[in-house]
Amino acid sequence: MKIKSDILVIGSGIAGLSFALKTAKKFPLKKINIITKGEALESNTKYAQGGIATVYDLNKDSFEAHIKDTMVAGDHLNDPEIVKMVITQAKERLDELLQWGVDFDKDDKGNFDLGKEGGHSKNRIFHHKDITGFEIEQSLLKKVKNLPNVSFYPYHFAIDLITEHQVFGDLIDLESEKTVFGAYVLDEKDKQVKTFIAKYVMLATGGSGQVYKTTTNPFVATGDGIGMAYRAKAKIADMEFVQFHPTALYNPGESPAFLISEAVRGYGGKLFNRKGERFMTRYDERLELAPRDIVAKAIDSEMKKYGDDFVLLDVSHLNYTDFIKHFPNITKKCQSLGIDIRKDRIPVVPAAHYQMGGIVVDKNAKTSIKNLYASGEVSRTGLHGANRLASNSLLEALVFSHNAAQDLEKNFDENYKLPSIPEWIDTSAHRNMEKILITHDTNEVKTIMTNYVGIVRSNERLLRALRRLYVLYQDNKRLYDHAELTTELLELRNLITTAYLIVEFSRKRKENKGGFYNMDLDKKTKDTYQ
Repeated sequence: MKIKSDILVIGSGIAGLSFALKTAKKFPLKKINIITKGEALESNTKYAQGGIATVYDLNKDSFEAHIKDTMVAGDHLNDPEIVKMVITQAKERLDELLQWGVDFDKDDKGNFDLGKEGGHSKNRIFHHKDITGFEIEQSLLKKVKNLPNVSFYPYHFAIDLITEHQVFGDLIDLESEKTVFGAYVLDEKDKQVKTFIAKYVMLATGGSGQVYKTTTNPFVATGDGIGMAYRAKAKIADMEFVQFHPTALYNPGESPAFLISEAVRGYGGKLFNRKGERFMTRYDERLELAPRDIVAKAIDSEMKKYGDDFVLLDVSHLNYTDFIKHFPNITKKCQSLGIDIRKDRIPVVPAAHYQMGGIVVDKNAKTSIKNLYASGEVSRTGLHGANRLASNSLLEALVFSHNAAQDLEKNFDENYKLPSIPEWIDTSAHRNMEKILITHDTNEVKTIMTNYVGIVRSNERLLRALRRLYVLYQDNKRLYDHAELTTELLELRNLITTAYLIVEFSRKRKENKGGFYNMDLDKKTKDTYQ
């Protein structure tokens, strides 16, 4: 079955929806299809608690300060031009959100109630209580669903991008420039593979946190965009940089892990080890407001030093009424577990949170594959460097999706005709598959990555991870070639690919920076964090 459109958007988070909203208005006569493997609302955006970092009042803040904070957090591996571009665009993009109906918190005087988070020198975080992402997602979905030239396809899983390889087969030069023509997509409800054909494609599939055992990412974050782009020969970079959020709620068995927002530490929360020591004094002069990589490594060090499974976040000294107002969902979650934040400290643990690397794009979100854009966490823009500054991710997605829409408006080729696209060929020899095989291998990927490729890595750990992932790759390939296609099988395929890329990029990096730390590379750092 072939489904044609002018523009295909893969993913329904802030990156995909804002791009679809803008292109639909720029091209009212063009057909836009949005596919998402779960329901439209389910994305990493939905789970973003903190907010959007924006320099809004130049009398109280400055672009220069935000730029400096971003560069410092990224350990100066950021692209300075990209950092400047994103931060100076922030106010325009935020004003658009306001026009689209997004509600940000205000104080009693009617001014925006700006929060402060780790790594920021000023209060510049626009937020909606502690569910900012959910507020944005709902507002964007409402706007996009009312557009007559946009169609949603929930529960549709993108298997692979269609390029010259599928169209011309062995006749193409593998090293030549590639062009995207759409994607092969599994309809998860009727198990049919559909051929989505499009002149232009936006990849906005989010991150890959589910490659680890403990992550704040939803179940849909399985590295699907990275897997598709890698198989299509797109340029990938910086996959070794994985950000672990320092403070996920310690609640064994809960997945995804419940995030205790960065804003709680910005609001005055303090970290203690199980011995009752406020340990951040030993690691960084910024204490709990140091960038995430520093706080996460410090917590990891304290846990290993004392053999503990978590550390403690104390907010009991803060005004309880005000805290509930700012963090109602965090308070409610703690209460559900019997944690009274007025007297009890909150058990927290680092969790895989954000992928700094991804598909390489330019300032207009264009990838190395012609007519393929990428925006959001799936992309590597140069903004984050080695470690993302808190609340810069939603901003990044808005800016690059905006730039992509503008670029497409300038360069849309009305005379461009797609080649004849073949439909999906099912080569499965048989269709029976025990689900336990997929479950076991998925858990094994998570175990390998957690044990060997976590906050602290080593040459030996990375080598072991690589060897074990290769065995899993071979097993998965046999299943993919011969068994019925399912969401779980396809997700495992992408998890293995993403895990492999994280390991390979980690093995090639010879210097500890930001979110990457190999204990064999730096003896001095090794003595501090182990």
